[in-house]
Amino acid sequence: MFKKWFGKKETPEIKDLAPEIMGLRIGGAFELDSLKLRLIEPDLVIEGAATTHLIQAVGVVKLDDTTTVLRYYTDDDAFIQVLLEGGMTENHISDVKLWYFYDTQSISSQSQWDRILDTGISQSEIQLEGNHYQPVWQNAEGATAAPVAMTERTYTQDSSNSETDQFCMLYERQIKDEMYEYVMYFGEEKIIENRADRCMVKTTGFDLQPADIDIIG
Repeated sequence: MFKKWFGKKETPEIKDLAPEIMGLRIGGAFELDSLKLRLIEPDLVIEGAATTHLIQAVGVVKLDDTTTVLRYYTDDDAFIQVLLEGGMTENHISDVKLWYFYDTQSISSQSQWDRILDTGISQSEIQLEGNHYQPVWQNAEGATAAPVAMTERTYTQDSSNSETDQFCMLYERQIKDEMYEYVMYFGEEKIIENRADRCMVKTTGFDLQPADIDIIG
């Protein structure tokens, strides 16, 4: 009551700052369609994907005034990525993917970081475990685009949050009719105590439909 009288505002909790969509929320849990996973996993790079996931952190990326990316990080070294265009409700969802972390490489020098940004992220073609992937994003001339810059704010269950600058490129390969596997390259940079902490991250993913996700907590 005293807070109300004197106009003091309560500090929002992390769970209030981290957006929810489709029932996905920090500290929540969901199950994936086990039949779908069994049918497609032999064609994917990932192995032994879990059907039950606990959400341990939520990432938010504002690509522009109308486009937002939400990432729900789970205990299976994975994250569901939801792309929203024009608003923050389920009616504005345009894409849902499940991503798994494949590899993370620390970057120790400025020269190595510069090479990653210049030629390591955006390439005309990449290979992963013998599979060939083509870049999805192109520039106005039809050539492979430069890495897309974005900033992710991540909220965790322990009530902390942080910002990471990312430079990304999306690749794809067709594995079945109307089905693709994706690879995302991230150059990540986080400033910790005035020092740049950098790494190169590779993830693999595939498309999900909202019906593939069953909220259980």
